[in-house]
Amino acid sequence: MKGKWLMAAAAFLIVPFVLQGCGFGNNEVSTDMDEPPEELSEDVQWEEFGDMAEEQDESAEEPAESEKEQAENTEDGSQTVAERELYLISEDGMVVPHTFELPAEEGALRQSLEYLVQDGPISTMIPNGFQAVLPPGTEVDVHLTEDGTAVADFSPEFRDYDPNNEQAVLQAVTWTLTQFDNVDQVKFQINGYDQDTMPVENTPIGEAFSRENGINLDNGDVADMTNSGSVTVYFLSQTGDSTYYVPVTRRVENFDKSEELQVVMEELMKGPSSSYSSLHGVIRDGAELQEETALGGETASVFFNEAILTEQEGTAISEEALHAITLSATEIEGVETVELNVEGVDEVIQVSGEPVNEPLSRPASINAVES
Repeated sequence: MKGKWLMAAAAFLIVPFVLQGCGFGNNEVSTDMDEPPEELSEDVQWEEFGDMAEEQDESAEEPAESEKEQAENTEDGSQTVAERELYLISEDGMVVPHTFELPAEEGALRQSLEYLVQDGPISTMIPNGFQAVLPPGTEVDVHLTEDGTAVADFSPEFRDYDPNNEQAVLQAVTWTLTQFDNVDQVKFQINGYDQDTMPVENTPIGEAFSRENGINLDNGDVADMTNSGSVTVYFLSQTGDSTYYVPVTRRVENFDKSEELQVVMEELMKGPSSSYSSLHGVIRDGAELQEETALGGETASVFFNEAILTEQEGTAISEEALHAITLSATEIEGVETVELNVEGVDEVIQVSGEPVNEPLSRPASINAVES
């Protein structure tokens, strides 16, 4: 879900996710996915998040800059940068978001797709074990319609992607563009001609594609598609010494939209399915919801038993669990913050020793690539 930025008088907490060991200019291909250590770790820090930028006219060709995309002065003051969320393909074919600092310039939609082109400007920045999704030489133009549709017009080189990556290309382009607050869906064109299917394996696109179509699809054993629904949850994966969060859209039978938060937490606790062997769950066996989840306005409330506290001799919640809960809950439309409670605990403590005494908002960046 996009646009998870908090507007409130109080200062809420956010998580800048840092992808370790993946600096700029490192283009080495990592070895096969290693099994993670028993305790996965990452460099994370909770910080205060500033006020939201002024809302811009959504009818413009390019989207308004949200606070996530606001330009920031570099140390020498000579250049401004903006955070962009780019979706890349991992070695095992997963579509994974990474946050990059790109030069701040007009045409944010077009720029974001230009950085998805192999051998393009992202080449010196891409983390080990990942690749850009668009074929080399692909050119792109993007304009935004008044109804929130980003029309992405690709050059013929777009057709040259690996057929095995067709779903990944479709999802990566869609999720990269819909990070912007006023982009709801994406229409695909090649040389100005609308595409209702992808050009290689004919994956249906329809009139437009959106986040509702999912990412890293996991249909499991669902037989009755008409009586099912989808939720998106976040698991962990690892390349070398670096861990990162991966969204997975899972199909669930007997899905009731009014119970979406409950279903999200239950699917998160189940962990990844066997078809995604490179993914790892973040909530230990024994953790359960003690009360039904609740939605109050823009805040999701979840209440776990003490088994959720796996760190520091059972007194603190792991950063991985905290992040996955927040990311997964805020994928639900309308959910901006998450209130976490634990049975028998007056104040939930993080591994850092800081209390979780405020509702948590979605992070400003996910799997951030350090410059």
